Amino acid sequence: MAYSTYEPVTGTIMSLSDGNDCCSQMMAVYTGNGIVNFMIGPQTKIIDNRQLRRGMQVTAFYDNTLPVPLIFPPQYQAQLIAVLDGNEQVMLNFFNQNLTAQDDSLQLNIARSTTIETINGQRVTCRLGNQTLLVYYTVTTRSIPPRTTPLKVIVMCEE
Repeated sequence: MAYSTYEPVTGTIMSLSDGNDCCSQMMAVYTGNGIVNFMIGPQTKIIDNRQLRRGMQVTAFYDNTLPVPLIFPPQYQAQLIAVLDGNEQVMLNFFNQNLTAQDDSLQLNIARSTTIETINGQRVTCRLGNQTLLVYYTVTTRSIPPRTTPLKVIVMCEE
């Protein structure tokens, strides 16, 4: 799976409603730039299988190579949803052997307290470098690239 085409949208869930069938939902997310709608289907991965509720902070990722209807507000098919707690941020990126993001936007300092797992919650024992990672973090340094000690790292294993 090419996670490099995934685009994040972060905001607060305004509403959840039934979709076209019993296995889908429509989620309206309020961002600083307005409302964005997401279809949540059986293929949508929700990190930690969290139950989505109105008022939650989330980052929803959509595949920017898929066609979208030309409507307002925009509507995308959610591929991945991460629920954010407190002042958490999340980044999905390829990290090299030095744990620096491909675009030099973040460098990771892994601590003993960092939770490291696969998307289905299994323990990871391999090296994190040269893989696509979903990183939960709070604060960063002001260095270039910014550095952080992540709270959680999810290894996005290729399917």
